[in-house]
Amino acid sequence: MDADALTDARRAEWERLDQLSRASLDGSAVDELIVRYRAASADLADLKTSVGESPQGAYLSTILVRARLRLTGASDNVLTLMGRFFARQLPAALYRLRWTTLAIAIAFVAMAVGFAAWISSDPALLAQLGTPDFLKQMAEEDITGYYTENPAAVFAGMVWTNNAWIAMQCVLFGITGFWPIYQIVINAQNVGYIGAIMAAHDRADILVLYLLPHGMLELTCIFVAAAGGLHLFWAWVAPGNRSRGEALGSEGRSLATVSIGLVFALFLAGLIEGFVTGWSLPWPVKIGIGAAALAVFLIYMLVIGGRAYRQGETGDLVEYEAGTPRLVAG
Repeated sequence: MDADALTDARRAEWERLDQLSRASLDGSAVDELIVRYRAASADLADLKTSVGESPQGAYLSTILVRARLRLTGASDNVLTLMGRFFARQLPAALYRLRWTTLAIAIAFVAMAVGFAAWISSDPALLAQLGTPDFLKQMAEEDITGYYTENPAAVFAGMVWTNNAWIAMQCVLFGITGFWPIYQIVINAQNVGYIGAIMAAHDRADILVLYLLPHGMLELTCIFVAAAGGLHLFWAWVAPGNRSRGEALGSEGRSLATVSIGLVFALFLAGLIEGFVTGWSLPWPVKIGIGAAALAVFLIYMLVIGGRAYRQGETGDLVEYEAGTPRLVAG
């Protein structure tokens, strides 16, 4: 095949394809673009088969690339994607978990208070936690001293890592259904045991003061992670009109969105625990900082998330990124 001859014969068609790829298109123009794109692709294949790399082939490849972008769309830049993620995808994904998060929070508080009341009211059960001297030291020194025994920055990093690990377990093993519940029960028991020790030594109010500044946001993040894990499990159990693979894929992508958001929220909770909870600030200030952090998170989750959700956002990728779902009747 003579590359120059083919170029002369097809030049007008290629130029028309290039013109269409730059113009505003109606329905008939889109059909023409598709037909000419296929024809030009066949011409490029003939050129590469006959003469290999050539100036004519490079020229046609440039036209085809522009036409392909017109057909498939170009990806957004990073700043646009980040803006959409934080303004729409993340808050909508959090909003979808609101009721499950609330149910988990109520169950957690009920279990923690129940464990504390049960153990502190029975001396035999309390004795199983340690000797009287050990429990007294725990109540008067160790539990409160825990917040200041390390430098603030080191302690903040430690608690951030620990809480992120708990949240990650709820996410990674959420499909099992039982693991998020197990994590919530274990953490409620731990809080209950500490509460029982403090209550038995008339220091329950001190424990509340030390838990509130960072705990309001920290525990909310754990509840959200557990809720996301349970939603993933439910997508597998009851996928609805979707296949299990589609349901798990959609819920898994939304859960990944939530996980990224929790990294930032838990980092803030770690900073509060490291630099606010155990240090010499008035308690109203400490609790006010914690309440403000939780308020910002809840406004982001419920107000901004609710608006994004009502606009059709789910926290999943857009259809172009995730792939067109399988259509079902009914």
